[in-house]
Amino acid sequence: MINPSFIELSRVSDSRYGIVSIAAKRARRIVAGSKPLVDTKALNPVSIAIEEIMAGKVEFDINEDRENFR
Repeated sequence: MINPSFIELSRVSDSRYGIVSIAAKRARRIVAGSKPLVDTKALNPVSIAIEEIMAGKVEFDINEDRENFR
């Protein structure tokens, strides 16, 4: 399990709600069958989603409620 600090995650979004929202939506897509965007040993969809976010592979515009994957 990865444990990034909030300081690291704050580069993604200024709000904790935003980070949780991004990770949850991406994790749901992974559970639904989406392939991970990063090479990882993690099995937990939330851990995979956070790794993708930290790698800059997932962007989310909270105002537009749209996801972009790289």
